[in-house]
Amino acid sequence: MNSLEMIGQLVKEQRHFFNQGVTKNIDFRRLQLKLLQQLIIENEELIFQALKADLSKPKVESYGAEMGLVLEEIKYTLKHLQSWVKIQKVPTPMSLFPAQSQIIYQPLGVVLIISPWNYPFQLLISPLIGAIAAGNCTILKPSEIAPHTSQLIAELIPKYFDAKYIAVVEGDKLATQALLDQKFDHIFFTGSTAIGKIIAQKAAETLTPVTLELGGKSPCIIDKQTNLDYTAKRITWGKFINAGQTCVAPDYLLVHSSIKEELLTKIKDYLRQFYGEDPATSTDYPRIINDFHWQRLNSLLTRAKSSGKTITGGQGNQGDRYLAPTIIDQVTWEDAVMQEEIFGPILPVLEYEKLEDAIAQVNTQPHALALYFFSDNSQHQQQVIEQTTSGGVCLNDTIMHLASPELPFGGVGSSGLGSYHGKASFTTFSHQRSILKQSFLLDIDFRYAPYTEGKMKLLKFFLG
Repeated sequence: MNSLEMIGQLVKEQRHFFNQGVTKNIDFRRLQLKLLQQLIIENEELIFQALKADLSKPKVESYGAEMGLVLEEIKYTLKHLQSWVKIQKVPTPMSLFPAQSQIIYQPLGVVLIISPWNYPFQLLISPLIGAIAAGNCTILKPSEIAPHTSQLIAELIPKYFDAKYIAVVEGDKLATQALLDQKFDHIFFTGSTAIGKIIAQKAAETLTPVTLELGGKSPCIIDKQTNLDYTAKRITWGKFINAGQTCVAPDYLLVHSSIKEELLTKIKDYLRQFYGEDPATSTDYPRIINDFHWQRLNSLLTRAKSSGKTITGGQGNQGDRYLAPTIIDQVTWEDAVMQEEIFGPILPVLEYEKLEDAIAQVNTQPHALALYFFSDNSQHQQQVIEQTTSGGVCLNDTIMHLASPELPFGGVGSSGLGSYHGKASFTTFSHQRSILKQSFLLDIDFRYAPYTEGKMKLLKFFLG
C-alpha cells in the first residue's frame, strides 16, 4: 500500500470511528483533553529538547510560548466545555408562534490541522484542543521544516490516542498534497499567505471549509505620548522572541519623529540587557530555522543595510544559522525590506509627523494579523482602532493579546480567515445547527391558500 492509499485508509478509519458517535460524548471529550494535558506534562523535557534542536529555543520561551499556552488553553476549555455544549435557546418570532427555537453545536467530523515550523508544538496542538472539545476526529500534519518536533509528536500521539481518533502524518509537501486530496470536514492551516491560497483553492474543489491563520507585515505605531521605557522593552521582547520568527511580531516601527532617537537608544539598551553584548553567545537567543530562511533573511538584511542606517546588529553566521537582532533606520516604504513579511530579527524603522499620516500609510498596506499602538492618549488609541483594520489590536504591548483565551485570534483579508482560541476554537470546529420545533397545539392558517385580504393584513401585522 503506497502512502496515498495509507492516508486514504486512515481518513476512512477515522470517519468510521466518528460515525459510531463515541466522540460526541462530553465525558469522552473531557477525558481526551486530560490525556493531551498528560502528554505534555509527562514529556516536558523531550519537548524542550526537540524545540532546542529545531530552533535553539531557550526553555523559558519554549514553555511560555509553546507548552504553557497549550496547557492554559486546555485548562480553560475543561472549565467551560460543559457550558459550551449546552443547547442554546433563542427567541422565536411571533409569526412562528407557538414554535420554539434553539441552536445545538455538533462536531464537523474528520478534520485536518496543518501547522508551521516557527512554533511547531503550540501551533499544532492548540487548534487540536478545539477539535477535541468540539468532538471531532483529527489528522495532524506537523511541519517537516522542524523535524525534531515533528518526529517527537509523531512518536507521542500514538502512545496516548488511537489513530482512528487522532493521528499524525509526517512528510514534505507531497504528504500535504496527498492529505489535501482527501475529503475532510474542515481544514485548519497556519502558515504563509501564499500557501494559504493553495490550501483554499484545493479545499474549494470539495467545498471543504477552511480556517487560515496567515500573517503579513504587522505595523507597530509609536505615539509621542507614551511611556518610552516600557514601550522600548515590550517592542524589543515582541520583535526578537524566537529570533523574530513569529507571525504577529512587530514587522516594522512607525515612530513619531520627536521621540525616535530616544526610543531606538532604549531598544538598543534592552537588547544588551536581554542578550548581552554579543547575542551570538547568549543561550537565550534562538536561531533561524534552516539555511534557506537564513539566506533569505541575510539577503534582505544586505539590501536594507545598503539603503538604510544600521543602528545595531547586522552580523550573521550561516554555519550556526545565527542572525543578530538588527535595527535599520532611515528605511523607505519602497525598500525591499518593506515589500514582504520579514519573519526574522530585522526591524525597519520609519517615522511620521502626524498620526493621521501614519494611519493613512498603514491603510495602504494589506490588512495585517496584528496592529500595535503605543500611546497614553486614549483619543489616539480610539482613533487608531476606528480608522484601521487588522486581525487583532494590542495597545501598549506586543504579542500578548494572543495569550487570552477570551479573545478570538485570527486574521482578516490576506492575513487570515476565521479565528480560534478559547470558545472560538470550539465554535470553529463545530456546526451550529439551527432547530425549529413547532407545536401541534394550534395551526395559524394565514400562510395557506386561498389568500384573502384578511390574511394579507394578518401577514403584514406579523411581518411588517
